[in-house]
Amino acid sequence: MGNSKVGIKENFLPFSLLVVINLFIGSMVGLERTILPLIGEEQFGIASASAALSFIISFGFSKAVINFFAGNLADRIGRKQVLLLGWGAGLFVPLLVIFAQSWWMIVFANILLGINQGFTWSMTVNMKVDLAKPTQRGLAVGLNEFAGYIGVSLFALVSGYAASAYSLRPEPFYIGIVIVIIGFLLSLMVKDTEQQLQLQIQKQAEPTTNNLKMAFWQTSWKDPNLASISFAGLSTNLKDGMAWGLFPLFFASKGLTVGQIAVITAVYPAAWGFFQLFTGFLSDRVGRKYFITSGMWLQGLSLWWILFVHTYPLWITGAILLGMGTAMVYPTLIASISDIVPPSWRASSTGIYRFWRDSGYAFGALISGIIADVLNVHWAVGLVALLPLMAGVLTAVQMKETLRKTEKTF
Repeated sequence: MGNSKVGIKENFLPFSLLVVINLFIGSMVGLERTILPLIGEEQFGIASASAALSFIISFGFSKAVINFFAGNLADRIGRKQVLLLGWGAGLFVPLLVIFAQSWWMIVFANILLGINQGFTWSMTVNMKVDLAKPTQRGLAVGLNEFAGYIGVSLFALVSGYAASAYSLRPEPFYIGIVIVIIGFLLSLMVKDTEQQLQLQIQKQAEPTTNNLKMAFWQTSWKDPNLASISFAGLSTNLKDGMAWGLFPLFFASKGLTVGQIAVITAVYPAAWGFFQLFTGFLSDRVGRKYFITSGMWLQGLSLWWILFVHTYPLWITGAILLGMGTAMVYPTLIASISDIVPPSWRASSTGIYRFWRDSGYAFGALISGIIADVLNVHWAVGLVALLPLMAGVLTAVQMKETLRKTEKTF
């Protein structure tokens, strides 16, 4: 399956298989999206918002740390091996949630979910970028993220309605066992992308050193473009960590049913996934910076919209706008890294970016949980909105356009 040529069309079958695999990867997160905060509140009697959000904190830090090492590990042992490792960790997630007798088991399940997502999602991104031409990177990442967040959305909805029809546990998590088995079997079928990666390395004039310390320094602070990208990613997922943990509680406090909450929590990642079909592709044509800066601002303003409107249709509108803002930045940030970083340490740099980005889940849950406990959920939503707005200012001022003018058409 596949060949040694670079390009989406030239590698249509392996590329398409990776898109399908990422739909199942996203589904693992979607299963929890609607119902896990409610399980904490109703089945384990957790009244504190910061305690209830501990499962997101464990997920965020676990995924961030795994991302940090996953890229470098993939550069050393291969993408496919790391992808399969991720599915191995994922099998235990639904089983632990089904049989959990105390909240710490839920928290531990989410550490394993972070390992699963860090290994699997990182690899599908890197493998698609390996297969794509430089002028197709935004499209490649956009298709990857589209599939993943359609999976998140679809199974946020499915789990919410399964919980409404049956109970919060265990029925929705039986689906998770099936997802892991299918994802693992599909990943066994996919071909590694080492040949395409080596082709890109050979065409690069830059040094081929892969030093994790150097990559961390460049991606986090030294390179102003990469540093801006890392902060924008962190702010995006900090917002999402808050939304994941507090949206079900926020809308429950407004009197919405579990089914209505499921729709809102599904519409947001559905819009996030859908619009990435276009934003990644368009950033290959017109450049990255516009989408990143505008998308960061739209995320912050959408949170304030959700906070200040009072009807179900307007909350759904806010969720769509929030997803659209996230879609403008998510594939574009990773495509920007691919523009800047040589292929020899691209996976390492992407992993470090994803370390900062996905630590945002943990920081978002931690900060918003504390604010919700000290003030209330409304204040938490409003204050968290400031971070993406600030990140948009930073990218507007500090970040240069990363897409080379000669690569803006294909």
